[in-house]
Amino acid sequence: FSCRTNDQLVAFLSRYRGMNFLKSHGRDNARFIRKQGLDRLFLECDTHMWRLGDRRIPEGIAVDGGSDWFLLNRKFVEYVTFSTDDLVTKMKRFYSPAESFFHTVLENSPYCDSMVDNNLRITNWNRKLGCKCQYKHIVDWCGCSPNDFKPADFHRFQQTARPTFFARKFEAVVNQEIIGQLDYYLYGNYPSGTPGLRSYWENVYDEPDGVHTLSDVALTMYHAFSRLGLRRAETSFHAAGDNSCRYYPMGHPVSVHLYFLADRFQGFLIRHHATNLAVSKLETLETWVMPKKVFKIASPPSDFGRLQFSEIGTEWDAKERLFRNFGGLLGPTDEPVGMQKWGKGPNVTVTVIWVDPVNVIAATYDILIESSAEFTHYKPPLNLPLRPGVWTIKILHHWVQVAETKFLVTPLTFSNRQPIKQEEAMKYHSGPPKNAYMEQSFQGLNPILNIPISAARVDQAKRNAGLVGTQLEAWVDSLVGSVWSAVDICSTGPTACPVMQGCAQTAWSSLSPDPKSELGPVRPDGRLR
Repeated sequence: FSCRTNDQLVAFLSRYRGMNFLKSHGRDNARFIRKQGLDRLFLECDTHMWRLGDRRIPEGIAVDGGSDWFLLNRKFVEYVTFSTDDLVTKMKRFYSPAESFFHTVLENSPYCDSMVDNNLRITNWNRKLGCKCQYKHIVDWCGCSPNDFKPADFHRFQQTARPTFFARKFEAVVNQEIIGQLDYYLYGNYPSGTPGLRSYWENVYDEPDGVHTLSDVALTMYHAFSRLGLRRAETSFHAAGDNSCRYYPMGHPVSVHLYFLADRFQGFLIRHHATNLAVSKLETLETWVMPKKVFKIASPPSDFGRLQFSEIGTEWDAKERLFRNFGGLLGPTDEPVGMQKWGKGPNVTVTVIWVDPVNVIAATYDILIESSAEFTHYKPPLNLPLRPGVWTIKILHHWVQVAETKFLVTPLTFSNRQPIKQEEAMKYHSGPPKNAYMEQSFQGLNPILNIPISAARVDQAKRNAGLVGTQLEAWVDSLVGSVWSAVDICSTGPTACPVMQGCAQTAWSSLSPDPKSELGPVRPDGRLR
């Protein structure tokens, strides 16, 4: 992301024409080689980078490296691209990571005098958060990754100690406010009343992607969200004896967007087809669904005040400290993580209890919360499949409940993107083998915690496990409706429902105006807008 204007960049590069801007790691070559794994051999296979063994570093050259973000002049790029001399040929065979190739070739080439040890970038390194080996599932190596900028970091763009023209990382799903601040700093404010300035939409599915790219959990939930929207249209817009705002769902979703407002997740926007029952014509609608608030502090509140929030999800990002699975869409074979956010205070120990939909206590564990801790997270090793339904997480201090939160494990209406058959439904929807989530049973805690197991609820769960077709959809819809609400629905085109708003006229739809994101042809000053 540029943190200076295009004119400023052109003026700077014109002044230093012929130079190459790369940031070197420093003087300790041996440490750099070990840290980057340059003396190791890797092979990428099956979306994983496997470490195979050791390899020798070429002799007689100065090995260097650093950031893989750099600015190179035309002469050096042509040399690297077309030269057949020994240095370039051998280095191309030896290197693949860009962090080292260009640095090493430049420092050992006839162009070594053109190197400036500055890549003109600000990188938001936070080693405490960014070096947690969070990518071990992808590569047999522990690296570091920069954090996203947030508003508290804005002063760094105003520093003048060294020339900087670019900054990373920015991510609107983490924080869009900082992007708006920088845009205003460089180019001034938007006119008063400009729509969409605090909104952000991110597409996560589009029809051309193909339904095969969706998980069965996502497909199940997106269909349920669509039906929730159609019920909203019927109850909000429908008049007695008039079918003009009643619909029947048709086909798979057309598109799905994440929707954020003022850097808060507002839910999903599902574009979907439906047949209008009054005129028997196909219409394309968009439904906005929002998660209901499920975190509750105990009433009356205890004197324990450190807990600020708790959430359950998957794809926990320890670096940005959020769940990448926005909305927490979970199915029976997922492995959920429990997260708690803490305020400062004395060291304490809390007990966390996971309760399934029929009040089986699936897990319980203690967490020591140190005085400086801001977040804790833990994934209990639960036996799968998880029983579908609404789960409850209770957080206790000295065995007194201080808060609870809930999360949905949805039953699946699809298996391999096809309507689920009864045999598969029984397999996924009956809970874990022998009703045991762990080797240890926590049944003795039920009376102590006043969590009775109801035989009627257990019997109902057994009956639900065998549901398929419209009965299964009805079960899914009742569960989804208990933790999600359809906020609004709009039409993307012509509609027979006279009171339904057009999507382009709303403030929330993925089709609503968003001037800050509109790009045009390149202007004489190099700007796109």
